[in-house]
Amino acid sequence: MSDSLEFQTGLAWAQARDRADPLAAFRGEFCIPPHDTGEQIYLCGNSLGLMPRATRQALADELDDWSALAVEAHFRGKNPWMPYHRLVREHLAGLVGALPSEVVAMNSLSANLHLMMVSFYRPTAQRGAILLEKRAFPSDRYALESQVRFHGLDPAQALIELDGDEANGTISLDAIAQALERDGERIALVLLPGVQYLTGQVFDLKAITRLAHAKGCTVGFDLAHAVGNVPVDLHDSGCDFAVWCHYKYVNSGPGAVAGCFVHERHAHSEQRPRFAGWWGHDQATRFQMGPEFRPTPGADGWQLSNPPILALAPLRVSLEIFDRAGIARLREKSLALTAYLAWLIEREVPQLLDVLTPAEPQRRGSQLSLRVKGPRDAGRQLFEHLAGRGIVGDWREPDVIRVAPTALYNRFEDAARFVEAVARWQ
Repeated sequence: MSDSLEFQTGLAWAQARDRADPLAAFRGEFCIPPHDTGEQIYLCGNSLGLMPRATRQALADELDDWSALAVEAHFRGKNPWMPYHRLVREHLAGLVGALPSEVVAMNSLSANLHLMMVSFYRPTAQRGAILLEKRAFPSDRYALESQVRFHGLDPAQALIELDGDEANGTISLDAIAQALERDGERIALVLLPGVQYLTGQVFDLKAITRLAHAKGCTVGFDLAHAVGNVPVDLHDSGCDFAVWCHYKYVNSGPGAVAGCFVHERHAHSEQRPRFAGWWGHDQATRFQMGPEFRPTPGADGWQLSNPPILALAPLRVSLEIFDRAGIARLREKSLALTAYLAWLIEREVPQLLDVLTPAEPQRRGSQLSLRVKGPRDAGRQLFEHLAGRGIVGDWREPDVIRVAPTALYNRFEDAARFVEAVARWQ
């Protein structure tokens, strides 16, 4: 990562840096939406990633097999459907730092979260609480509250919410440690994000897992804003499970099939409660159609239904891109690109914007969360000003503009033009 002392203002410097970028060619593998006679400055990959150009052909191949082979495509297609989910397994494991047996692509994020809590949230009279962050993404909050109610518990007592103890609402590791020291003996599950959606803060998965396990808590993570953004090293983190989506940084399309991780120490936990389905049955005897459920060892054993081929095809394309780019190289570029954007904001428009995301490089990913210095209406006005100029970020209530310079397809020039546009807004 470049030190900020090397940064310079002006488009010429940014464009020169882009020409020297070893990952620059990957931008050409994505469809950049148009704006006027040029392209958008798309800084919204933390909400919906851009479409890889190869996705269209990957979908066409499966449609061709469906039309020409019908059911026989399960065995004779270009990419046979019966073992299709295995085609994403190795690259998915590489992306999230897991063993291949620890990951599976299935369902949606919230559905997977519920399935994981069936197995890993096992409240007792003495230990029934869940630790979460106060400003959790609403879907997580709804899921956790509904699970608590399902077990006959009162969310007011069973949900322990961590509020931000740092400036701009971020949460320190010390605050997590203190909460576990205070309430750990009654916490059944710690469920925190890998990256907090509103502030962009990156959490230390390994440190949180160590602290929580020391208190006897089960640990799960929602990695919706982390996978494809920062290295997560799930196996080495030691967490019990994790869930995530693939439509943000992993660029697999709106409503894309999601991902799930179950640590290998649970691979043979046949006695652990779970909601079972046919495709989770041991593949060696699945087609014997017997009445007794015998789970496939590993994450595959939590599957319910046969894989959605038309949803897995875009994921296969994107994971192949990530495999060639390498999450370590992407992280290196992301650190430099985000640092450059933060440096430009502080240098050029400090009177207009506050950066809410932590300044420490290891505590942020590709996203910067920004607040306009002024009333909420001023923030909306700036957001609309940028949108009118083809600069796409997103707005999160009550007053946060999120911008995500994504390493696979964003440039230093995009960061420079964003700050130029902010500076022209008055």
